[in-house]
Amino acid sequence: MTTSDYKKVFPQLKVKPAKLKKYIKHNAPKERKTGFNLKKCRRCGRTHAHISKYGLDLCRQCFREVAKKIGFKKYS
Repeated sequence: MTTSDYKKVFPQLKVKPAKLKKYIKHNAPKERKTGFNLKKCRRCGRTHAHISKYGLDLCRQCFREVAKKIGFKKYS
């Protein structure tokens, strides 16, 4: 069940607060504590290819765009 499906039932259960409370208790999406989906790029929101070193929190594509402005040099 996705988060959007989870919230579609709310209007129907508004008139029955006890059932709404029980529905929320058993069907709410759980809080993520680990995994790749927890870390997201600050600029675009991508979850894969994440660079968290030095507190950057950028994906590799955004890092390539911003690297010169931040002060990184390309050695080759």
